[in-house]
Amino acid sequence: MDPRNLLRQMFEAAVQSARPEYCLRENLPEPPKGRLVVIGAGKASAAMARAFEDAWEGEISAGLVVTRYGYEVPCRRIEVASAAHPVPDRAGSAAAARMLDLVRGLQPEDLVLCLISGGGSALLPLPLPGITLEEKQDLSRELLKCGASISEINCVRRHLSAIKGGRLAAACYPARVLTLAISDVPGDAPADIASGPTVGDATTCADALAIVERFRIALPAHLRQCLTSGGGESVKPGDPRLAGAEFRLVATPQAALEAAALVAKEAGVTPHILSDRIEGESREVGKVMAGLALQVARRRQPFAPPCVLLSGGETTVTVRGNGRGAQRRVPAGAFGGASRR
Repeated sequence: MDPRNLLRQMFEAAVQSARPEYCLRENLPEPPKGRLVVIGAGKASAAMARAFEDAWEGEISAGLVVTRYGYEVPCRRIEVASAAHPVPDRAGSAAAARMLDLVRGLQPEDLVLCLISGGGSALLPLPLPGITLEEKQDLSRELLKCGASISEINCVRRHLSAIKGGRLAAACYPARVLTLAISDVPGDAPADIASGPTVGDATTCADALAIVERFRIALPAHLRQCLTSGGGESVKPGDPRLAGAEFRLVATPQAALEAAALVAKEAGVTPHILSDRIEGESREVGKVMAGLALQVARRRQPFAPPCVLLSGGETTVTVRGNGRGAQRRVPAGAFGGASRR
């Protein structure tokens, strides 16, 4: 098989493993005795909502998900709102406020189904009282430009948010909450996926402040006070309001790598998964990946060709000047060996 065609098939298999219509169906909840409210955020949240609607035979009492502009998918019973990513806008803030209103006043027999995917942090930008959206926008730009990892960025976001860091699940109490999440972060830490709106957060305001100081990000005095005083503290694991909250990963980078590896193996090419949590500067990670591929091709180390090297993660670009910063997803595949022996 032509290497280019094989790589394309591997890529398509990796993407297919994370498609909502593929990964949601086997994770459907039992119908609740009370109301079912569907909420969600992320670039895949509209597609997740559509897949859930297609598979769900019961009632949906109310629903609202927020996705990135251009990622809308028409739904029949769940409202789809659109907002900006990666720098948040007022549409996202308004959608987050409406989402909190939607889940308040529920009862123990009710169920909140939360559909979360990558991008949810920027799409749910509801600031704590006393913090403006413009201040969060400025902070988002600085975090994206400085080279911070997604875990560091989301730690700061959680501690200045009225909805992240478990606060959305706390607002749902005493209703049960089931979160179905498509992970896009290295290590699949629930608190890092969309900044963990429905899970307890073990990090602290002090951790967030340390990140800000390490990257020398200037904060307005009242934002710094929010962190130094602990006023932005998130909901912690073990909080009784989270007792009825369940979190399920329905798709992960590792599962995507394994799907790609299976295609390679079936084609007679040995796959080697290096890691699902590659992080660091994109230019440096690229050099390392190229060096590994060349070592395989020229020295037959650490693997003999023909083989394919697979890795995933989220690299960063530190912006110098007037460029734009963001994380870059890197499901990377590189053939080792120019010959096909």
